[in-house]
Amino acid sequence: MLVSPLRALLRRSSQRLHSAVALPGPLRFAPMSSSSSSPSTGPSDQPISPAHTRVGWIGTGVMGRSMAGHLLSAGCSLTVFNRTLSKAQPLLDRGAAAASSPRAAAAASDVVFLIVGYPSDVRRVALDPSDGVLAGLAPGSVLVDMTTSDPALAAEIAAAAAAAGCAAVDAPVSGGDRGAREGKLSIFAGGDEAVVRRLAPLFQCMGRVYYMGGPGSGQRAKLGNQIAIASTMVGLVEGLTYAHKAGLDVAKWLEAISTGAAGSKSLDLNGKKILERDMEAGFYVHHFVKDLGICLKECQSMGLALPGLALAQQLYLSLIAHGDGGLGTQALILAIERLNNTCLKKAS
Repeated sequence: MLVSPLRALLRRSSQRLHSAVALPGPLRFAPMSSSSSSPSTGPSDQPISPAHTRVGWIGTGVMGRSMAGHLLSAGCSLTVFNRTLSKAQPLLDRGAAAASSPRAAAAASDVVFLIVGYPSDVRRVALDPSDGVLAGLAPGSVLVDMTTSDPALAAEIAAAAAAAGCAAVDAPVSGGDRGAREGKLSIFAGGDEAVVRRLAPLFQCMGRVYYMGGPGSGQRAKLGNQIAIASTMVGLVEGLTYAHKAGLDVAKWLEAISTGAAGSKSLDLNGKKILERDMEAGFYVHHFVKDLGICLKECQSMGLALPGLALAQQLYLSLIAHGDGGLGTQALILAIERLNNTCLKKAS
């Protein structure tokens, strides 16, 4: 008589556990219960929420400014640091406070997010003994690196954070400037799973978080993402160039393939931009070359041969050689046009 209710209870419990691990949607994780007589010992004892958690943000570029803006909109108390203060001005105008250094931002925060340019920037911002984030974080606080960076550096930062009584999560993102603006980024999280769960109310302001494993796993997931994008972009611009040389109406061709097996997010985001000769950066060529370089370094250490990745990296590197590193990744069309001494007509 008790079998059916017991099975139903187990089924509901299994579903709740699966949802918590996958972090697919608007989850809420209750704080661990504690005795009312036990005093709070630090930020790690408090539930994380936009309304009650002090947030620091370092890096207000194309992506970071929009991402931090969503936290402000959610009601976060936000302290920002950027080397060029004018890039943070839109956030300051909305009520964010300015910090004089990463350490100062950390000292005013329970959770610090950073999204900067290169692994060398991450190392300096996070680990500088005099002015870095970990030098200013209180025990129990959390550092979240959303830069695409080196997995080994992510593990090093996690170890340094643990030694300081803090936690660190590597959480690079995918979705470009549009995903950042719309709060629809994919977030690849690596680190302690319990910490990632606690951060869910903040991550949900920016997109959907996927827990990938221990320290460095978020970075490795993002590198795999970049490898897939690189070869997809090569295919897209080669197809466009072929359609042009074959005398097709390239705009009609692009529309026709977009709903078939060749359709992709890269096509949706970049196809029209390429036709309109819009090379403004949603994601910079020079940052993509950095990412692909990290991918190649990882592949070398793994003894892994990925020729498509190597080709894409060389084509993007040629853009930098022509002074195009500040353009968006859709500028790969320029490299293929140069190889073939042709130019797609601008869509009318």
